[in-house]
Amino acid sequence: MLVLPSRSEKFGKRKHQQNFFKFLLILVVIAIGGYKLLFNYAKNTASQNINSSSSSVETVVTHQASKVDWQSPSEKKPYPDVNAYPDMWIKVSTSKHRVYLMNDNKVLYTMLCSTGSKGQETPKGTFEIQAERGDHFYNAQSGEGANYWVSFKDHGIYLFHTVPVDANGNYVVSEAEQLGKSSNSHGCVRLSVADAKWFYENIKTGTKVVVE
Repeated sequence: MLVLPSRSEKFGKRKHQQNFFKFLLILVVIAIGGYKLLFNYAKNTASQNINSSSSSVETVVTHQASKVDWQSPSEKKPYPDVNAYPDMWIKVSTSKHRVYLMNDNKVLYTMLCSTGSKGQETPKGTFEIQAERGDHFYNAQSGEGANYWVSFKDHGIYLFHTVPVDANGNYVVSEAEQLGKSSNSHGCVRLSVADAKWFYENIKTGTKVVVE
């Protein structure tokens, strides 16, 4: 005899199917949510790696950009014509490691420099370019010399000159690379090779010098 399911049995079976589909729906929702979380995590991780790489590149570029060319002129533009500025004067900033060629209060040209280290500070005050100048000297006592020197105090004691050279006339690269960054001279004002050469050849005796 065929026994047909009762109404309650049909209802229970339908309810069971509904619960099963709900369960599947929940699984699908969870799977989609997990995928989104995983996708966002991967995206953020990739972004962080890219940013980290960019920062490293920027650091390298910045480091390279800060390297001093101690053999060349400090600026890309031409040096000023001293004859066109008869009242030109020179300002030395020991804190900024800069030499400024001035006309009144206007800066005509800026040079990188290094002044006296602690205990051997470059004297501050108002001076003038003196008659003494030369293309080379070497001080055996300090173990250093320089090229293209021009005196501004005590007649050959305090000078403007190039970054230092050794006993063989070779530039001391470790010292030269500090130009414009630190005070590491014995009291003189160090300049790049090109700046010192121009200074030696062009700055006139009697030009005012202010060291701050």
